[in-house]
Amino acid sequence: MKITREIKTAILVIASILLFIWGYSFLKGRDLLSDYQTFYVKYDNVEGLINSAPVTINGLVVGKVNSIKLNKDWTSLVELQIDGDYQITKNSVAELYSPGPIGGKQITIIPDLKSAEIAKSGDFLQSSSKLGLTDLVSNEIKPIKEKLDKVLENANTMLVNINQVLDDKTKQNLRSSLENLNATLAEFKEVSKSANEMLADNKGKISSTMSNVEKASANFSKISDSIAKANIGQTVKNLEKTLANVDKLMADIQSGKGTLGKLAKDETMYNNFAKTSKELELLLQDLRLNPTRYVNVSLFGKKNKPYKAPVADTIKK
Repeated sequence: MKITREIKTAILVIASILLFIWGYSFLKGRDLLSDYQTFYVKYDNVEGLINSAPVTINGLVVGKVNSIKLNKDWTSLVELQIDGDYQITKNSVAELYSPGPIGGKQITIIPDLKSAEIAKSGDFLQSSSKLGLTDLVSNEIKPIKEKLDKVLENANTMLVNINQVLDDKTKQNLRSSLENLNATLAEFKEVSKSANEMLADNKGKISSTMSNVEKASANFSKISDSIAKANIGQTVKNLEKTLANVDKLMADIQSGKGTLGKLAKDETMYNNFAKTSKELELLLQDLRLNPTRYVNVSLFGKKNKPYKAPVADTIKK
């Protein structure tokens, strides 16, 4: 049976159409000859994600992003096309991340190893987003930028205030102050030169003084050694013992023990002692005024004069 030219032409056209469809799908990243599963994920923000972006599991490419649509609630619906040879658990997470600082974003599937339920084509997977290196650097730089802006603003304000303060009169005063400062520095230079000359002239005396200081320091060191070698501990113990005896003596006096204690505490004894002292004072006064009453020396055998009592005491009581 011969195949007519029309049949050959129809077969060629149909083959061309099928080849075109397969090539178009292949260019879009979908192989019509392979078995694929379709899953959906909702993201709040898919910035950087494009169609045909790879979908990986543990770094292995297992599919691609088939489409991205914007929902009415402004969330993004992403359709994932996964190779049917890979079974994904239902609670797996589709994490959106940046593989590097340059380039778009990708999606990695994090399987839920605790769940045994396998997701079916058309199911929704859980979504999550991981900040990329650029986002992390941006988040770190943002507060620094805000602080830098504030510092620059304060610096600008300070410069404006300085310009307001530094008017013509202030600038003139500042120039005068700088001139005076230069003059002061010149005078200080002359004083320093004079001091250097004076030190050079008295170098011998200064050396002699330093030698004396060294000798005094050596003598003080010897005295310190002598003090260190002295039995200071025993001396302190003896001093403590002496102070204890003094404390005991003062306690005895306060309690009226002994002569000093009785004299301090016994009022009768004190009065008697005061009376005796008074009488002794009167006796000495009378002896001074009338010595002949007590001492009578006669070379020619005179008789002793009779004793006459004093008319009155010359010392007030």
